Amino acid sequence: MGIPAIYFDGKTSRKHSVELSVAAGTAMLSGEVERCCPIDELKVSERAYYAPRMVTFPDGAYLEVVDGAGFATLLAATGHRDSLVVRVQQSWRGALCACATAIGLLALGYLYALPLASEAVAKALPERVQHEIGRGALNFLDRRLLAPSTFSAERRKAIATRFASLQLPKKEAPAYEIVFRKSRIGPNAFALPSGQIVLTDEIIRLVDNDDAVIAILAHELGHLHERHLIRRIIQSSTVGAAAAVLFGDISSIVAGTPALILDLKYSRDAEREADDYAIAMLKANGIPVSNLASVFEKLESRDGGLSPYLSTHPPVSERIERIRGAR
Repeated sequence: MGIPAIYFDGKTSRKHSVELSVAAGTAMLSGEVERCCPIDELKVSERAYYAPRMVTFPDGAYLEVVDGAGFATLLAATGHRDSLVVRVQQSWRGALCACATAIGLLALGYLYALPLASEAVAKALPERVQHEIGRGALNFLDRRLLAPSTFSAERRKAIATRFASLQLPKKEAPAYEIVFRKSRIGPNAFALPSGQIVLTDEIIRLVDNDDAVIAILAHELGHLHERHLIRRIIQSSTVGAAAAVLFGDISSIVAGTPALILDLKYSRDAEREADDYAIAMLKANGIPVSNLASVFEKLESRDGGLSPYLSTHPPVSERIERIRGAR
């Protein structure tokens, strides 16, 4: 006995009522259209709960089979078996396992593959591009949050000259420029991909110690040396691009850039790398590493740990203990 189906010749939209049956490895149609075809030349669509199954002939003609249960029985009699992917899709356990696997792979990619890839891209990125990104960021901040420094030219020159005279802990240090600014967001310091290390009047006044200022600059030079900000921009842009592909909104990348510039937070590993760089630089020049720890202590005391300069992953107490232990 055949299975009722609707036949389309693939050339017109006219429907033909037929019955499908199988015998000796051959599919046969009877009714308004009569034809036969070896079953191994037919393509059967995947199972779906709310859509008819389709059987496609080599010449483009196809059937729509509404009787899903009857068709499943007919397929089983021919030895047909859905692919593993289809079987997983039809099983809630399989679907959950597939989702868990996908989430796990995404998490591993985000935690491990993406940072490694961003580091490689950052090293290969032309300096011209990094300079444009950094200059654009500084211009943005100058318009919104920063103002010219109130310190005298002599005071600024003294800080820059002393820092330039110090021995660096690593060879091939990046070119840098210390940029002094007055800030509307309190004590802060950060390094931009273009090589500028922005040092605010507020943080200089807060630490009130030239050795501590040197420690701050050494920490930021560490960020610059390891290209932390450009790596973070690449990571965030990659995530934004992936979201745009998935959700179709490229504006998320553009809209997120100013927030990223203002955020300027790094991962736990990035902060440790910058701390280690500063510790090595202070030791190389006979400056007590306690000066770096005192910076974090004063910032934490002033803002209860809420300073933008401290809004990083490692707990402040952990960082201070680690720095003081490096004597």
